Amino acid sequence: MVSPQLIDRFRALHQSGCFVMPNPWDIGSARWLRGQGFQALATTSAGFAFTQGRADQDVPRDMMLAHIAEMVNAVPDVPINADFENGYADTPDGVAANVKLCVATGVAGLSIEDATGRSEDPLYPFDLAVQRVRAARRAIDETGSGVLLTARAECFLTGHPDPLAESVRRIAAYAQAGADVLYAPGPKTSDDIATIVAAADGKPVNTLVYGDFGLRVVDIAALGTRRISIGGALARAAWAAFIEATRLIRDEGSFAGFAANGASSPLNPFFGDDLKARS
Repeated sequence: MVSPQLIDRFRALHQSGCFVMPNPWDIGSARWLRGQGFQALATTSAGFAFTQGRADQDVPRDMMLAHIAEMVNAVPDVPINADFENGYADTPDGVAANVKLCVATGVAGLSIEDATGRSEDPLYPFDLAVQRVRAARRAIDETGSGVLLTARAECFLTGHPDPLAESVRRIAAYAQAGADVLYAPGPKTSDDIATIVAAADGKPVNTLVYGDFGLRVVDIAALGTRRISIGGALARAAWAAFIEATRLIRDEGSFAGFAANGASSPLNPFFGDDLKARS
């Protein structure tokens, strides 16, 4: 289980100001982000899934738990927040049992979303969704760990006909159900982000930035957001360059996709020094 000191550091980050919590997908990306001075990191279900040759939402629970533990061990002095998808269960009791398994990996925080992963009914019904957050809260409290609980309203990402209004309704309810941090991924405008922040009734809000929406960290901070995460955006940026370079080789016999490549430095010196420091 994670040290109380690390959880205290993670909790303190949410008390004032705004911090960026990027999402590595393997040990190397985690060590690099740590080396750049980021104060907390989060796993990305999508980024990890791609490394396993799987689609997002197609990673089994035990595989994800092993990955989360690997990330925690990769940066033991940095708080890790786990993207724990929907808790890998539909029922509140199932969520509670799995949350305890996630806490045991050593995370400082974890998120539970209200998306079912099923196209025919993409969101859990409101009352059940609230019960699931309460169950996650109860499970964390029973561990005595102090791990932060983030509750996610997935309305924007699941095609809800009125995503902002439904996100507001759910965020407010999740705050009352015991979530420490509230998160409605998907809004791209200042007005929508500010509305989500207001719905949290003073509790910290995480804003997802998965593309260039024309907002900088200072702009998002001014809206009241306490935490910015980027989901699979870094992983997708790496894959986008990979995909285009391989397309050029296949279709045009061209290596122009390598034009923007840097040398192996700064990677070789960084990882060499970093490994010595870890050892």
